[in-house]
Amino acid sequence: MDKTRALAAFEDYVSAYDRSNPRIALKVYHTLRVMGLCERIATAEGLSPHDVELAWLVGLLHDIGRFEQVRRYDTFNDAKSVSHAALGAELLFDGDAGCEPLIRRFVDTDADDELMRLAIAHHSDFRLPDGLTPRERAISDVLRDADKIDIVKVNCICPIEDIYGVSEAQMRASELSPACVDTFYRHSCLPRGVRRHPADIMLGHICFAWELVYDESVRVLKEQGHLDQMLSRSWDVPETQAAFDLMAEHMREGLGI
Repeated sequence: MDKTRALAAFEDYVSAYDRSNPRIALKVYHTLRVMGLCERIATAEGLSPHDVELAWLVGLLHDIGRFEQVRRYDTFNDAKSVSHAALGAELLFDGDAGCEPLIRRFVDTDADDELMRLAIAHHSDFRLPDGLTPRERAISDVLRDADKIDIVKVNCICPIEDIYGVSEAQMRASELSPACVDTFYRHSCLPRGVRRHPADIMLGHICFAWELVYDESVRVLKEQGHLDQMLSRSWDVPETQAAFDLMAEHMREGLGI
């Protein structure tokens, strides 16, 4: 795999979008961090050299649909626009009006196209589909872990408005749904259907920590310290603050952070 070529192809692709738009800039830097995390996790977990490179590439390509999502809909909210993962897989592997699929700008061989398509198309699903081969699951889990780790980081380094589409004041004033709290204590990610308030969506990002698959992923999460930073946020609604205080204590104890 020619990484220099793949990175140049990515830069060429995103050059068509307005990088002064904070959402576009956010996704460029998120993509590059996820790419690096995929390589680190895959290496630490003993994947073959070829599959380490493949994990690196799906990290680079996993959010390619976000850029077109922002251009078309001006949002990261899949429920209000389109599945960014499905859009990315379509853009990469289906081609358009007889043109060669976008993936060929990044790599010549089509030997791993179906595996890459699967990992990219399902990286943001609540659960991966049944029936995956061990290799398909390994690459998909590496990508999902890396993506979750960096989404936690993004919560701590980017303005709330760019991530959630609400102001910091609106986030601090948010209520918290009891169903989301109950799901947190089941050590599960939050289904989209139970998230009603801005604080619910943020709690959903915190809950990513419960479902990291690989030991290296947990080590990275602890090393970066952003989960603890999210758990330490202040809230203006007393009930929300009390709930988060208890959840923070529970998660710190459970994960040893």
